[in-house]
Amino acid sequence: MSKPIREVALDMLLQIEKNQAYSNLLLNQTVKRSKLDQRDVGLLTEMVYGTIQRRDTLDFYLQPFIKKGVSSLDVWVKILLRLSVYQIVYLDRVPDRAIVHEAVQIAKKKGHKGISGMVNGVLRSILRQGLPTFDQVKDETKRFALETSFPLWLVERWVEQYGLEETKAMCETSLTPPSVTVRVNRVKGTVTEAIERLSEEGLIVKRGELSPDAIVIEKGNVFETRAYNQGYVTAQDESSMLVGRAVNVQPGMSVIDACAAPGGKSTHLAEQMNDEGTVLSFDLHEHKVKLIRQQAERLNLKSIQAEALDARKIDQRLHGLQFDRVLIDAPCSGFGVIRRKPDIKWTKSEQDIQAIHVIQQDILDAVAPFVKSGGTLTYSTCTVDKEENEESVRAFLTNHEDFELDSTLEERLPEKLVQSGRYQTGMVTILPQDFQTDGFFIASLRKK
Repeated sequence: MSKPIREVALDMLLQIEKNQAYSNLLLNQTVKRSKLDQRDVGLLTEMVYGTIQRRDTLDFYLQPFIKKGVSSLDVWVKILLRLSVYQIVYLDRVPDRAIVHEAVQIAKKKGHKGISGMVNGVLRSILRQGLPTFDQVKDETKRFALETSFPLWLVERWVEQYGLEETKAMCETSLTPPSVTVRVNRVKGTVTEAIERLSEEGLIVKRGELSPDAIVIEKGNVFETRAYNQGYVTAQDESSMLVGRAVNVQPGMSVIDACAAPGGKSTHLAEQMNDEGTVLSFDLHEHKVKLIRQQAERLNLKSIQAEALDARKIDQRLHGLQFDRVLIDAPCSGFGVIRRKPDIKWTKSEQDIQAIHVIQQDILDAVAPFVKSGGTLTYSTCTVDKEENEESVRAFLTNHEDFELDSTLEERLPEKLVQSGRYQTGMVTILPQDFQTDGFFIASLRKK
C-alpha cells in the first residue's frame, strides 16, 4: 500500500525543514520514486511548494489557536498543521472535513492520542471561528511581509533598493507558479519546427514573450516527449535565455563559461555558434559537471568541454590563454527564482549576501585576465539584489580600468526589455513581475 499523498507531502516538508533539502530536487526524486499519477503530482507540487511559500502567513493564522504558540510544537506537528491550513485556505478541490480527517489520521499514526486530539481541535476551531485578520498588524511593511510570507529583513532590503510598490509586485509575483519554458536548439531546427513537433506529440504550446528562442508549455509534460529526448529543446527560463544572447558569440570562437552547471547557458552558447568553436565549461563539483556533459550529449553538441574547476583558480588551468568571450553566471542568493525554489527565502540571510558578494569579486578578478583585448566579459546572476548585481560590477570596474561597460548590449536584448526602463548602459535587471519570468541581472563588460 503506497502512502497517502498528504503523508508524502509531510515527509518531504520535514526533509526540507530538517536537512535543508532543496525543494525542487526533492520533488523530482519523490515523483520518480513513488510513481504517482500525473494528477497527484500536480497536487503534491502545489501542497509542498504552497506550504513553503506561505509559511509565515500560515503560522500567523495558526498562532491564536495554539496555547503556547506555534514555535512550541514538535516540528512534524507544526508542519502537519501548516499543510492542513494551506489546503483549507488556498485549495478548493478538497472538502475541509476530509482535510481535517486525514490530518488526524496522520497524527494518530505518527504520534499519540493527545497530539491527534490537539490537531483535530485546532483545525476544527479554525473552521468554526475563521482566520485572524492582518489588520491588527499596524506597521505597513511588517503587515505586507506577513501577508505575502516573506522574511521582514528581505522586504525591508528590497523596499530600500526598489521602493514599496516594486517590492509588493515582486513578492506577489513570487507566490504564483512559474511557467515551464523550453529553449529551441537552433542547430537542429527552427522555433516553428519545434512547435510543430511538440504539438504533434499532444502538447499545447506557444511562442515565448521575451526570448526569440523560447516556447512556453501550456499543457503536457515536455520532458517525456521525443522532441525533448532527441535534443530539439531544453528547459530554461526566458530571462535566463537572454544571457546567451548577451554574450554575443559567433561560430569558431573560443569561449569560457566559468560557473556552468547544470549547462543551460553553455549549451545555448554552443548552439548559437552552430557547434563550431570551443566552449570550456567549468564548475566546482564533478557531479554537477556530469550534468553539463549529459545536456551536451542529449543536444548532440560537440564543442563543449566540461571539467571540474574552482573558477577562482582558473589561472592554474589556463596559464595565460586568451578567449573571445567569457561568461560568469555567478553564484548568488537566487532571490530571482523564489517561485521555483521557495525555500531560498527562508534559508538565506543578509550575511550570506555579503559572503556571496566577496566570492563574486574573487571570481571576476580571477577570470578577467583571460578575456582578449576587444573581447567581452558577461556577468549574470539569478538574483535581484543590487549588492550582488550593480555593486559587484561597479566594484570590479573600479579595480579593473582595462574594462568598460559595453553599450552595445542593448542591441542584443528584446526591445520591450530595453524600453521597460530596467536597462542602463551595459546592464539590465529583470524583475519577476516585468514579464512573469525569473528575476535576472545581466552586465556586459568590454576589455579595452
